[in-house]
Amino acid sequence: MSQSSPQPERPRPSRPPARRQDPPADRPVPEPFDVTTAPDAIRASDAEREAAVERLRIASVEGRLTFEELTERTEAAYTAVSRGDLEHITADLPGLGAPGANPAPVQVKRRFSAVMGDCKERIVGRIDGPLEAVSVMGDVELDLRGAQVPTGEVHISATAVMGDVKIIVPNGVSVELTGHNFLGDRRVNVRGAHPGARVPVVRVTATVVMGDIKIIDDEHHAPVRRGITEWWNGRG
Repeated sequence: MSQSSPQPERPRPSRPPARRQDPPADRPVPEPFDVTTAPDAIRASDAEREAAVERLRIASVEGRLTFEELTERTEAAYTAVSRGDLEHITADLPGLGAPGANPAPVQVKRRFSAVMGDCKERIVGRIDGPLEAVSVMGDVELDLRGAQVPTGEVHISATAVMGDVKIIVPNGVSVELTGHNFLGDRRVNVRGAHPGARVPVVRVTATVVMGDIKIIDDEHHAPVRRGITEWWNGRG
């Protein structure tokens, strides 16, 4: 019996190459997205942080930011990680060269005193000069959070004779306290500023005689009431 020889394999018909479908002429071709060019993906440099802080300072001079807003945004600028963070901080401010806004009215009253009584003042005007607080067997409270401080510095002379003086400043501000006390107390209870940051400054020269002078920030002012407010606002 003879063995059959193998049949040769028939060539398979090849398929024609698929035609590339070109997009219609009226439809734009989308550009490929490069994540490295997104502002949130590019890390901010020290020079860019300083530029943002300078822009905030100019906005404060123009009357666009209060002392509290200037301090908070300055602190945020120094801790910003990306360019997107810096853009978010200055998003509601006009570009450089825009017409300046009208500044707040100047703070005419600069001396605050209480003799066997109370004096509470929330400053909302523009501080262009030094302030003075005097308490004699009374209580004086100055709230600087809503003020406008074009220079970024506030100078206060505080005197407490058998009385109390409380000065409330924004979070992140730098406080310099000097002076003398006799049978009294001088205290600073604020959160430390970012190391090396060029933040607003409050300079207080204190004289205490059997009294108390303290400088506190928003974080340490009425913490119980502040905690309840934050809890209430975050319920939803």
